[in-house]
Amino acid sequence: MTQKLSFEQASKQLDEIIAKLEDGNLTLAESVALFEKAQTLVQICEKDFADAKGKLTVIHNNLEEVLNFDEKK
Repeated sequence: MTQKLSFEQASKQLDEIIAKLEDGNLTLAESVALFEKAQTLVQICEKDFADAKGKLTVIHNNLEEVLNFDEKK
């Protein structure tokens, strides 16, 4: 069973992968495997960010409608 990572979990794992890659003590195969995992983590972060942005846009638009309605009274 694959558990969906939260944005924060995926971001933390990305930080760890970056640190390992920057350390430079990996084989080529290890580096490629970590890079592939990083791509998956980036996709998770991008999707979660887009979802959050969409929700905030809806909230913002609803708030503007309410404020504009109150101004028209």
